[in-house]
Amino acid sequence: MIRIDRFLSQLKYGSRSEIATAIKNGLVTINGVLVDSPRDKIDPATDRIEFSGEFVFFKSAIVLMLNKPQNVLSANRDDQYVSVTGLIKPPYDRFDLNVAGRLDLDAEGLILLTNDGSLLHRIISPNKEVMKKYLVTLEFPLSGETELESGLDIRDGKGELYHTLPARIEKIDSHSCYISIHEGKYHQIKRMFQAVGNNVTHLKRVSIGNLSLDDSLAPGEYKELSEAEISLIFAKNGNDREKV
Repeated sequence: MIRIDRFLSQLKYGSRSEIATAIKNGLVTINGVLVDSPRDKIDPATDRIEFSGEFVFFKSAIVLMLNKPQNVLSANRDDQYVSVTGLIKPPYDRFDLNVAGRLDLDAEGLILLTNDGSLLHRIISPNKEVMKKYLVTLEFPLSGETELESGLDIRDGKGELYHTLPARIEKIDSHSCYISIHEGKYHQIKRMFQAVGNNVTHLKRVSIGNLSLDDSLAPGEYKELSEAEISLIFAKNGNDREKV
């Protein structure tokens, strides 16, 4: 149970004092009944809340799949660039969504956004060994697969030497491949290929675990994931789903 003023304030309908004024003005109902006090408590899972005649959408855990375009920042907000959360429209924009696995500004592809802190940690923690797969286009012919798949030394975001965990390389042609890793250091894939004498000219994340980017999503579009789709993130293979 939660106080109605706190609930609506968390969903960005206004400050708690503004919510109290709205209640006083008869703008808030619980199951069709006008709210008497900001202190009234509700069960968000079962009660129907309306604010100024608008149904208040709520879910305790939301996961969105977004096809991130290039030149969109993997952050909640930014003064210079459009951010991934800036692409989110009602009703999902009322939730405090966090990025589960950032992408470089010039990279594109699969981004997950969630308000579930526990799920966020499971996705991004290297200890959970959730593989992220990327489509890479290279400036020079592909080489150095052995070093990439064995692990090599790069600099992390702080300039400190870091030895990468083994990657998985799937060659497509002379200048492109898939690379799968379960880490997420700053510019890691670009720096890994630089370490073997190459440069990444295009980078697109295509899957996280066994969850692949929905081909129907144009750049900038998103959709809410079902429980079955979320379980694919942690599945060991396509037929072995972990219960969320």
